[in-house]
Amino acid sequence: MGKRWLGLLSAGLLAVGVLVPAAPAMAAPTFKVPFPCGQSWSGQTRSGHSPAYAVDFNRTNDLGDPVVASAPGTVDRVTDLGGTSYGKYVRINHGGGYSTYYAHLNGFNVSVGQTVGYGKVIGWVGSTGGSTGPHLHYEQRLNGADIQVRFNGALALYWGTKNYSSDNGCGSGAGSGTVNTSGTPLTVRSGPGTGYAAVGTVADGTRVTIQCQTSGTSVTGTYGTSTIWDRIGSGRFIADAYVHTGYDGYIPNVPRC
Repeated sequence: MGKRWLGLLSAGLLAVGVLVPAAPAMAAPTFKVPFPCGQSWSGQTRSGHSPAYAVDFNRTNDLGDPVVASAPGTVDRVTDLGGTSYGKYVRINHGGGYSTYYAHLNGFNVSVGQTVGYGKVIGWVGSTGGSTGPHLHYEQRLNGADIQVRFNGALALYWGTKNYSSDNGCGSGAGSGTVNTSGTPLTVRSGPGTGYAAVGTVADGTRVTIQCQTSGTSVTGTYGTSTIWDRIGSGRFIADAYVHTGYDGYIPNVPRC
């Protein structure tokens, strides 16, 4: 009798153990479009893609455009496969089994072990590896398996092409510079070019906050000839050729307008 009841009790405990629910899976990060705040990109999905749920992103003249981390995490792979497959690519580990891949890059801006947040530039759009033209190949994975991409919790379009607007890093990523005109006030334009209306001036030596940069009329100024224009406010642009930013060309981490 005693042994029989002990056996039944042991079986009951085992049964209870089987019925205990597993720990809930960690919620997915809030992934965002992998480009700077305010930009719009065309994302294409197709069933014949490898892997199937990857998204290819394009926009006009996108070669060299910055690619940013779509969620906070740790960079665990920065690899160049040469002229095959992903070419130059970055992988970010977001925890809970989630990771993202950014492939066919033109170059890298991060290293293995680096912690990144929203809006951090990790590289630039390219056409390396098996690519036939500049674009970003983007993936979200769970425990190594390709999963359908979501941005801000909303499922990407499967299958077809859709325009996606980025709110990645909004409120951050601004740059700064100092106007240098050797004494003459710098004209502020309503758009990125000398053909736009003058909407004011900025005094020589003024420190300005650069919200984003874009391409416009070529201007020769204190720092050479450049087509880059800096937006310093709503409808307020100045020629980058007259602004000391510490960089030749676009400022890293500052969005393209």
